[in-house]
Parts: sequence; structure tokens; C-alpha cells
Amino acid sequence: MVEFTLWDIVRNLLLALRWTVALSLIAFIGGGLMGALLLCLRLAGGRRTPWAIALYVQLFQGTPLLMQLFLAYFGLALLGLEVSAWTAAALALTLYTSAYLVEIWRGCVESVPRGQWEAARSLAMSFGEQLRHVILPQAMTMAIAPTVGFLVQVIKGTALASVIGFVELTKAGSMIANASFQPFLVFGCVAMFYFVLCFPVSLVAQRLERKSHGRAA
Repeated sequence: MVEFTLWDIVRNLLLALRWTVALSLIAFIGGGLMGALLLCLRLAGGRRTPWAIALYVQLFQGTPLLMQLFLAYFGLALLGLEVSAWTAAALALTLYTSAYLVEIWRGCVESVPRGQWEAARSLAMSFGEQLRHVILPQAMTMAIAPTVGFLVQVIKGTALASVIGFVELTKAGSMIANASFQPFLVFGCVAMFYFVLCFPVSLVAQRLERKSHGRAA
């Protein structure tokens, strides 16, 4: 049996932590860009567009992320598209993130008082100008805190990528625990690393929320 020191465990987990951070950033940035596109399409109107986007949101919010990861990895393979665990995890998490962010941002846009829309229309602004100059700046101020807060959920969601073989922090912890026969120590370190990642983000989100409430007051 190979002897694992505490430093061996921590060092190997730190190597895997890089992939957790990378996957979180890709999912958050990609999901943010896609969410922004969906929001613009929804606000632009049309008969079927809002309905289609609402269906997309309900699909990804109403099914487990674990199932989405399985479908991205094994479903694409059935279609003849061979994808790596990394690609499948990035795709599934990006779609999952976009579905939540578009709803967060839609709620922020709808929370802007109707009087602001009416004032913008009274200035003969086009719909695009109303959004760009009046509505979105106010909505973005309200959206910062919940958007940053959702990053915590994205970071924790990357742990599920271990089920399709992607070696991030949780998967690395499972492999090290099986090799070292020290599951309590290993997963204790895994939990500590997740806490170190998520706690500062939670603090930033809380601080931004207090600031936004202070400005609103």
C-alpha cells in the first residue's frame, strides 16, 4: 500500500482544483453570454420567442444537473458525436447556468418601475435605446449581487462532473481516498477547498447586496 502524507493529499487536490476553477469560469462566462443573448431575444418580443425561451428555462431548471451531464456525455455519443468528459461537462454546465442567469436578469429588468419605460418612451426613444440608456443600467445594478451569488452554485455544481469521469476536485478526492484508505482526511480536505472557493464569493455577493439596498434606500 502506498503511503500518503498530508502534503501528498493536499498537493494532488490542488492540482485538481485548477480544473474545478477552470470549469466554473467557463460555465459562468459561457452561461452569462448565452443568458444575455436569451434575455435580449426575450425582451425583443415576438409571438413564439418568449414561449420558446421560457420552455428552455423550465427544461434546464426542472431537470437535475446530474441528468443533464449524463445526456451531454452519453446522449451526444449516441448521435455519433464523440466528446470528452471535459467538453460534456462544460456544455452541460454552460446550458444550466444560462437558464438560471436569464431568469435572474429577467426578474431584474421587470423590477425596474414601469414609469421608467414610460419616461423613456416620452423622449421618443426606440426600444433598443430604452434598454441601453434607461432600463439595463438600472437592472444591471440590481443584478450584480444575485449573479455573483449564483457563482457559488456553479462552483459546487462542478462536483457532479465527476460522475462522467472528469477529474476535478471531487473526482480526485475519490481516487485519492481509494488509494490512501483515508476517506475522512481526504474528503475533509476536499470540503475545505470548496469552502475556500465559495466563502469569499458569498461574502462579495452579500456585500454587493447590502450596497444595492443602500442605494435603493
